[in-house]
Amino acid sequence: MSNMIQLKLPDGNIIEIESGSTILDAAGKIGSGLAKATLAGKIDGQLLDLRTPLTASGALEIITSKSAEANEVCRHSMAHIMAEAVLKMFPEAQFGIGPAIEDGFYYDFLLPRALTSQDLESIELEMEKTIKGKLPFVRKELSKSDAIAFFKETNQPFKLELIEELEDQVITTFSHGLFTDLCRGPHVPDTGAVKHFKLLSVAGAYWRGDEKRPMLQRIYGTAFASKDDLKAYLDRLEEAKKRDHRRLGKDLDLFSTQEEVGPGLVFWHPNGARIRHAIETFWKSQHYKNGYELLYTPHIGQSWLWETSGHLKCYKDAMYNPMEIDGNNYYIKPMNCPFHIMVYKSQMRSYRDLPLRWAELGTVYRYEKSGVLHGCMRVRGFTQDDAHIFCTPEQMADEVREVLRFSLKLWKAFGFSTIKAYLATRPEKAVGHEDERWEKATESMRQAIIAEGIDWEVDEGGGAFYGPKIDLKVRDAIGREWQMTTVQFDWNLPELFEMTYVGADGNKHRPYMIHRALLGSLERFFGVLIEHYGGAMPLWLAPVQAVVMPITEKHAEYAQKIYDSLRSKSVRCNMDNRNDKIGYRIRQAQLQKIPFMIILGDQEVENGTITVRMRNGENLTGIALNQFLEGQEWTKEII
Repeated sequence: MSNMIQLKLPDGNIIEIESGSTILDAAGKIGSGLAKATLAGKIDGQLLDLRTPLTASGALEIITSKSAEANEVCRHSMAHIMAEAVLKMFPEAQFGIGPAIEDGFYYDFLLPRALTSQDLESIELEMEKTIKGKLPFVRKELSKSDAIAFFKETNQPFKLELIEELEDQVITTFSHGLFTDLCRGPHVPDTGAVKHFKLLSVAGAYWRGDEKRPMLQRIYGTAFASKDDLKAYLDRLEEAKKRDHRRLGKDLDLFSTQEEVGPGLVFWHPNGARIRHAIETFWKSQHYKNGYELLYTPHIGQSWLWETSGHLKCYKDAMYNPMEIDGNNYYIKPMNCPFHIMVYKSQMRSYRDLPLRWAELGTVYRYEKSGVLHGCMRVRGFTQDDAHIFCTPEQMADEVREVLRFSLKLWKAFGFSTIKAYLATRPEKAVGHEDERWEKATESMRQAIIAEGIDWEVDEGGGAFYGPKIDLKVRDAIGREWQMTTVQFDWNLPELFEMTYVGADGNKHRPYMIHRALLGSLERFFGVLIEHYGGAMPLWLAPVQAVVMPITEKHAEYAQKIYDSLRSKSVRCNMDNRNDKIGYRIRQAQLQKIPFMIILGDQEVENGTITVRMRNGENLTGIALNQFLEGQEWTKEII
């Protein structure tokens, strides 16, 4: 029985199969129905193709269409089906990579011409033929030399490059129909096992992300194990298009980016600037309330600053070229951290001074490739919602929890209630060798997350080289997750800049430094906010909170009194006394997503009242202005 292996099932039972048998064989031993439903398997938590030979005992889990991993397997298989369809249309096509990704898949191709939307429809038709054909996915193991020979013969230089870099001497391929790919799997049993898909778009992508390498065409698609899940996802995509911050930014006259001035630079228009002002005013008031002081620091600094911080060594590709002033090189800042450190070092600090919490809405500039720029979500100039906390080791745990508490309250004030924490632990390459310090810092973060009752998971090895961190991701109104808040320790910069404080023992000690961004950057947060609310901002953030509309010219005098009264109470309001019909003006205000339209006619003038039409279509008639103003959240209260 030495050639038998044992597999432990999720229910605790154990089955024995012969070494070299596959996951499909194991499923068949459990039951013929399960074998028919098997898409892939897991051994000791590792996802494997159902055809993979098993040579060691372990914990077995069978993946079916009902499993959480089913979509990943379907998408990987669908990428291959799509690649075969492209090969049929373009026999000379050269193939890059085609992985499954969150919510879908893509494949990169070097093709003789640019693809069109009509091409995507043709590719989909070819894919449907392959699906109906129920072609089996065939797994094959080749020696490295045989794999090189095969992909040379088929003129696939990108695959050859990948093979040359593999240390494995046994190379796995998967084939179906006309298509053979370098691949480890997993794949479904045959092409008929995946049916629910949609090709979405085409984009350019440099081979291996290197702008010096060939530009390939990347076809994006999505696939799901169930028809209902595909429909729900496509519906979400349609909703996301309606909420696209770039379209709404133009329609609502909030912001623009202008290629002739510079890609990735955001222009805040008056309406957008009103929203930004409301955000900044609230942000500043909350920081003062929570024990922070605000800083304003320069936009440029001499090269020694960035040499000391390590940015010129590790981050130079994202920095802009220096400018020479009085014989010295100055760099525009990509980060605020060194400036805050210099403020700290401007005088001797005592343990009695700590903790110091310093925040800044500091504008920084970083180079991003033109292909990744995206509205105000991915830009080259942005204002960080930045802060640094300098504290003693004993204060560390309390400070981390205070940051989390503050962050959660801030996010909820902006209307985000579903928040998840990711605790990123020590990576393989980390500065310092003080394991105890890393462990204490990581544990303080873990305890802070638990104490605040946040849903969380561990991002093993995902910390920065200079300290562990917590990332908070928020979920928006249509279920998308956005990585926003970051809290991270840094023992590196205090060492590099020789920061000290005088302790109770009279000796000098290194402070702990905590980097902290709650909203991330104002530009990206603004984009997320627009999409979360679909442009219909809550009253306290709306750029125009109310518009006063006299029905005719004879109501203009009364309208002016109402308008002046609103302005005196700091309500952001406009007057719309155009000659257009009132229905047209109401419709225009609704398209601008203005919360309240104050409509004034004969009855309102006679009774000294107002009629309010809300953007959702509801009406309040014959009420006093003061009655209307009371109870509305015109500005956000201190939290």
